[in-house]
Amino acid sequence: MLKKFSVTNFKNFKTRITFELGRPANYEFNSEIVQNNTITKGIIYGINGSGKSNLALAIFDIVLHLTDKEKSIDKYYPYLNLDSNKKEADFEYVFEFEGSELIYQYSKTDPMSLVNEKVIIDGQEVINYDYLRKSGYTNLSGAENLLLLSPMSNESDKLSRVKYIKNNAILNETKDNKVFLAFTSFVDNMLMFYSLDEKRYQGLCVGAESFTQGIVREGKIEEFELFLKEKQVDYNLVAVEVYGQKELCCKFNNSVVPFYTVASTGTKSLALFYYWYLKMSKASFVFVDEYDAFYHFELSQDLVKLVKQLSGTQVFFTTHNTDLLSNELLRPDAYFEIENNKISSFDKKTEKELRFAHNIQKMYKAGAFNG
Repeated sequence: MLKKFSVTNFKNFKTRITFELGRPANYEFNSEIVQNNTITKGIIYGINGSGKSNLALAIFDIVLHLTDKEKSIDKYYPYLNLDSNKKEADFEYVFEFEGSELIYQYSKTDPMSLVNEKVIIDGQEVINYDYLRKSGYTNLSGAENLLLLSPMSNESDKLSRVKYIKNNAILNETKDNKVFLAFTSFVDNMLMFYSLDEKRYQGLCVGAESFTQGIVREGKIEEFELFLKEKQVDYNLVAVEVYGQKELCCKFNNSVVPFYTVASTGTKSLALFYYWYLKMSKASFVFVDEYDAFYHFELSQDLVKLVKQLSGTQVFFTTHNTDLLSNELLRPDAYFEIENNKISSFDKKTEKELRFAHNIQKMYKAGAFNG
């Protein structure tokens, strides 16, 4: 799991900002959102322009060079902070796998150009490569003799050596190698999607697919119909072939029409969320930006309750909806606010001892977490 993430000189983050997930408080309520001493479900607040979306892009920057999964590279420009003279952005991820700590550090000048990268497992450096000097090494068992320096052109120099080792080395069965492979698998299964854009996502999969056709393909029409009914949206759903493709449709007394032609914007957004929810059990880390832009506050709460049931998957949302600030839904160490190039959980933003009975929303509106 991801326990901590830091980035410097990326987009609006001129100085180092750290997203800390490995220091949960000792709350006894909603304990299911903490696994391996790590927060696994959370909600991030912040005014427009504070960096909520940029935080997501920063965390998912790792997907760009370590995987062959879907990428939204255009969203990464401009890449470096425009007020800084520094020539690269620095990233650091702290993970825990199999009881071991893995730290992955790297720097880039743009979305696809690495300057250096380093992997440290339990304090021992196992991969180090400098792309400017074209030198480095690995001491992972089974990869020691792998040639990291390529005699090929500059295009080869952009290839992540971590990805190269993962794809080309026959690693021996050691503890470090198990941790390393768990790390690469985690990154392969990260997912970021946008509730306001049905076609944009990053990680986990490859290629575009209609979310309505995806629900049909997964054989989840009846389940989705029930899901909508529980949210007070009553449709009779069927699969109909349209232009050679099975399409999700709504059946009325006198006609059958494609779902997307009659569904409201909010219902389409809900269908998109459901489509990705079907895949979340296979994901390692999920980030949903402005997930409830079209939802009534009770529906927003229901979706958080839904993902709380996912075990082993970290899921984080951004929102402006303060109605979600409730100890019945999450807990103070799972609510975060990003402001002034800093992100902190609510329990770290006050000296007051927060308890279950506290009205977190009322305290937030009163400025209790401005410290």
